[in-house]
Amino acid sequence: MAIVLRYVNAQGLVKERFVGLVHHATIECFNTVLDMQIQEFDDRFSEASTELLFCMSALSPRDSFSMFNSSKLRRLCEFYPKDFNSTDMIELEGELEIYHQRLSLVLPVATATVERCFSSMKIVKSNLRNRIGEEFLNACVICAVEREALAEVKDEDVIERFNHLRLRRGKY
Repeated sequence: MAIVLRYVNAQGLVKERFVGLVHHATIECFNTVLDMQIQEFDDRFSEASTELLFCMSALSPRDSFSMFNSSKLRRLCEFYPKDFNSTDMIELEGELEIYHQRLSLVLPVATATVERCFSSMKIVKSNLRNRIGEEFLNACVICAVEREALAEVKDEDVIERFNHLRLRRGKY
């Protein structure tokens, strides 16, 4: 089944084109809905708000800060004149480049560390331990995450420390 689309070309002539239903649904309906959503966005947000959001997109960590743009961030600072004076704006130039380089270096390590912590927490927080207290859970997670550091602690040192904390019931 085909649909006839009528449109006016650049010379002002009415043209007809036969297209299938799939083309009509994916192109014509999609573009109409997209135009409606853009219009709704424009009605809800002022131009300044839209520009502010656009400038903030430069701080998105997605794809290792691929959207980082120092000119957008400088423009973002212009929205807050009480927080950034002319001297701050000059200093910002050099700092933004250093910031971007450090983010590119630190982000993969930071992401891996967080993922490792969540994996350890998932192991510790099993069905058997769902009812343990928050303080004990935190201690278990720290022990699981910091396995290497914990391996260096001697059992005798732990026992000695607990013995010096206070007298226990079982000790005579």
